[in-house]
Amino acid sequence: MAKQIQLKGRVFLTFDIEAVTGLHIGGSDTGIEIGGVDKTVIRDPLTNYPYIPGSSLKGKMRSLLEKYHGLEQNQRIGQGYIHSCGAEEKDKEKAAQDYLNCDVCQVFGVPGERDFATPTRLVVRDVRLSNESAKALEQSGRTDLPYTEVKTEVSIDRVTSAANPRQMERVPAGTIFSGAELVYSIYHGDGCNAANDIERLETVLEGMQLVEDDYLGGLGSRGSGKVRFKNIKVFVRTRDKYLDEAQPEAEPLETFATLGALLARRADIIARIKQALKV
Repeated sequence: MAKQIQLKGRVFLTFDIEAVTGLHIGGSDTGIEIGGVDKTVIRDPLTNYPYIPGSSLKGKMRSLLEKYHGLEQNQRIGQGYIHSCGAEEKDKEKAAQDYLNCDVCQVFGVPGERDFATPTRLVVRDVRLSNESAKALEQSGRTDLPYTEVKTEVSIDRVTSAANPRQMERVPAGTIFSGAELVYSIYHGDGCNAANDIERLETVLEGMQLVEDDYLGGLGSRGSGKVRFKNIKVFVRTRDKYLDEAQPEAEPLETFATLGALLARRADIIARIKQALKV
């Protein structure tokens, strides 16, 4: 029998991402010439702007949350399914129960072919370089490549003292990526509970805080990738007025200058979302 699941509404979080230190999210090295940069950043093929893929942000949030809560790291690729809470796929009853008790699994999703899976709650969009930052980088005349810097790192052999230099491309510190959007769906029915889904929004905020305290992209242990979430807006689109509220940007539920300000008010925001959705 097909599952009867109803969408109750959606919460939209929009924000800017500031690169506090140089940011490296790797792109394709195809076509790099001899003597060029060893590690390039990912770019929009139409504008040549560096951007932050939604998959990078979502994957980093999930990975850090799994470590924070002591969960299994997703599943082993090509080695058989393991439920992210540690239950073997062959033990379907245990896997289903573990899934129901796992906030991270329900927010970020598990493979849809699993019988107990319900819809993934969180969608993470790609984040583009802001027009202001692009213009500032163009006018500065100080970038090594369009919109980026080249950071040279040197690996030293501890025995022979031989140096092995390599070059990494990074988006410079202070650059702003604008238009970041997290779309969080709230469902009810057949394994889904709207009230629980709204409460799980705190898991998303946990993930954002963990990213701020860690790093995004590569080379993080060597100084790159520190980011800050700014100008955060919270919108709610209810099911009963979904078509009437086609532009959630029109009226935010609340605006916060920093993630810390949002976290300080998270209980109030969750209560207001429940009220808006009549949950």
